[in-house]
Amino acid sequence: MADEHAPAYDVSDYNEITEGKATILFPKNNEVFYNPVQEFNRDMSIAAIKTWRDITMEARMARFDKSTNPNKVSPPTTFTVLEALAASGLRSVRYAKEIEGIDHIVTNDLLEDAVESIRRNAHFNGISQSLVRANQGDAISVMYSYRDKERFDVVDLDPYGTAAPFIDGAIHAVKKNGLICVTCTDLAVLASNNHPETCFVKYGGNPLKAEFCHELALRLVIHSLQQAASRQKRYIEPLLSCSIDFYVRIFVRVHDKPLLTKTVSSQTGVVYHCKHCGSFASQSFGSIEEGKNNNHKYHIPDAPIVDQKCANCGSKQQIGGPCWLGPLHNKDFVQRMYDNVSKTDKSVYGTHARMKGMLKVILEELNDVPFHYELSEICSAVRSPCPPLVKFNAAILNAGYRVSGSHTRQGSIKTDAPSQVIWDIMRTIVKETGRSTKITKDSPADIILSKDVQTDVSFALHKDANPESRRIKLVRYQINPEKFWGPKARHTEAPKNKKPKLE
Repeated sequence: MADEHAPAYDVSDYNEITEGKATILFPKNNEVFYNPVQEFNRDMSIAAIKTWRDITMEARMARFDKSTNPNKVSPPTTFTVLEALAASGLRSVRYAKEIEGIDHIVTNDLLEDAVESIRRNAHFNGISQSLVRANQGDAISVMYSYRDKERFDVVDLDPYGTAAPFIDGAIHAVKKNGLICVTCTDLAVLASNNHPETCFVKYGGNPLKAEFCHELALRLVIHSLQQAASRQKRYIEPLLSCSIDFYVRIFVRVHDKPLLTKTVSSQTGVVYHCKHCGSFASQSFGSIEEGKNNNHKYHIPDAPIVDQKCANCGSKQQIGGPCWLGPLHNKDFVQRMYDNVSKTDKSVYGTHARMKGMLKVILEELNDVPFHYELSEICSAVRSPCPPLVKFNAAILNAGYRVSGSHTRQGSIKTDAPSQVIWDIMRTIVKETGRSTKITKDSPADIILSKDVQTDVSFALHKDANPESRRIKLVRYQINPEKFWGPKARHTEAPKNKKPKLE
């Protein structure tokens, strides 16, 4: 028997596009609804939600088994999802078909033709209206409307541009221990110095045109999330923070633990960055002192830890932030997600190879060290040819410090070594290769190279200098996925007389 509530449409008016287990109908006269480059975003989101689901369900059962209450009730084994800005509904359709355990998905969009598309695509994929529930409404209003109702376990924000206007609503709409997934595509604001005033308005901090600009973008968005959560006495825990192509994608767990909000000042701060040599130093807005009986004292920091001019080259410094200085990832979560992806058949995710590569590089990252150098930029500051990255890493390790790359930039050097050690290594390299004749007296490069080497620099081969992800030849840094790739044009509602004819 035909479903009397099924949307009416003629398949011949549409192009069929298959991604994952979903086949979506896109109007032949509409070129902006689908962006194939974002398949990686959706693949990573499905894997992240599956990992969060497994961890959350295990925790629920552990609490149930531990409880001695004779009237205890078995915890729910399903969860709910809100996609606040759904457009065609592709993401929700994939979630419904590829993630087990979903009770229902509220798939929302402001535009009427987008909601029609959601209904059409859910029906075309054999998904019931009770599982994918198309909804037309303003995303902010919809999220706030669930504040006093049954909130969602997962809230997904994937807007065109910034997610800043929707963050407060997402914090209100998500349950305790729930997951918020956030995309921001406005990297022209987040990862450059073109619009610092706009970035401060949206995210509460200044961006920098620096080697680590994409990592700073992640930290600015997390800072915005945490500030919104703190106002509601909630605490966000970054599970996975990814800089991808032209956007960032961040997954955070929300805790209802007011005590944790007291740690936010010690995980929030600014970064000082030298405009010439790239040296940097970060400083938090607070510190925590452990006292007796597990009591803690919270302190205000002293004056800035750097001078106005760089201690290495004498150039002026800029201030980035305020931003999040705590961990970008939960390594246990990332490890589990990596293991799940690795054992999953390659046909399940269209971007399987890239997923493994990025997750492996993230696992290798130093999670307690904010920001990084970039080898070519360091060498450029003293007009020196670049040595092999493995050689530079070996020198850091041999000096007794830790080092890793960063998934945010190829050639990155993330280390807990002070800047003095970094430049001692460069001074030693320049002594081996010869000083450039283009360096003028009292220039920043001359100031750096004129200082004495205070570190015992050794370039002896070190077993950890070459990361495993590179040795096993994973896809570590993605090349341009297609010609003219990038964000598509913003979708606007089509005029009524140009909509596909419904039969």
